[in-house]
Amino acid sequence: MEIPYTISTRPDTGLWNAKVGIWLFLASEVMLFGALFSTYIILRTGSVEWPHGELNVPLGAINTVLLISSSVTMVMAWASLKMNEWGKHRLYLALTFALAAIFLVNKYFEYKEHLVEGQGPWHDSFFGIYYTLTGLHGLHILGGMIVMAYFLGPGARLWKKNPDQFANRIEITGLYWHFVDLVWIFLFPVLYLL
Repeated sequence: MEIPYTISTRPDTGLWNAKVGIWLFLASEVMLFGALFSTYIILRTGSVEWPHGELNVPLGAINTVLLISSSVTMVMAWASLKMNEWGKHRLYLALTFALAAIFLVNKYFEYKEHLVEGQGPWHDSFFGIYYTLTGLHGLHILGGMIVMAYFLGPGARLWKKNPDQFANRIEITGLYWHFVDLVWIFLFPVLYLL
């Protein structure tokens, strides 16, 4: 049985199934992070005093540059597929994976620094929401890395069988990845700068 609209677009919407699916999934993710950002606002406005300068701003800025760069390399990976440049696609997807890994390593050292000082999620409301928001974001990064690793490894076989479907899957992965990067663009100023 062939599932319709896995590669070709639906005539009524101009979209294919996976694209509709990822947009619905991302809408639920917006609600999840929206609830957490709302919690942050309620905690911050209800607090008598709120800590400032607790986080490493230069490291947060480096992580921002890493994730924005990874969005660019993800677009380049997809564009390379559209131009039938398999080698460039793999290079750009591997770069995206590497930038994500560096982000997580930086986040590990940042967490370690705070935990050594006794500033875990139990320390106060600020660190509770900090670990919740950045930890959930980190899990999303890890999830994206798992998908990228799959497409760099066993999932790459689909390119030989059906290049259009493979390119569509990379596009969907890219949409997810851009969302993850966008969340960080909101997290960085809210947690590190304000």
